[in-house]
Amino acid sequence: MAEEPEEPAKSFVIFGRDVAQIPCFRNSFLYGISGGIGIGLLTFLGTSRTHLSTHVGFGSFFCGTIAYWMTCRYQWSVRRFEQQQLREAMRRQAIYEGTQRERDLDLKSA
Repeated sequence: MAEEPEEPAKSFVIFGRDVAQIPCFRNSFLYGISGGIGIGLLTFLGTSRTHLSTHVGFGSFFCGTIAYWMTCRYQWSVRRFEQQQLREAMRRQAIYEGTQRERDLDLKSA
């Protein structure tokens, strides 16, 4: 039985960048789209004015996407910074392991 070659994952490229590789991109747009549709629909049900509800829906899509993008990227940056600090501390621990310097640091932290 011959194995079928795997197809490469389909990607969406904007300005030369694969958007699947951008952190927070997918979730930001999914929340923005669903929020825009929901708020636009509720506005239409409340006012029965199509022109107003499309404007409100698009505005809420735009604002929701930008707001979620900013908070997600901030949290991602904080996590990445903490990971870099932890990686550096683990590297130092491996270097100092079994030396007098490690014992001195243990005494200071206790």
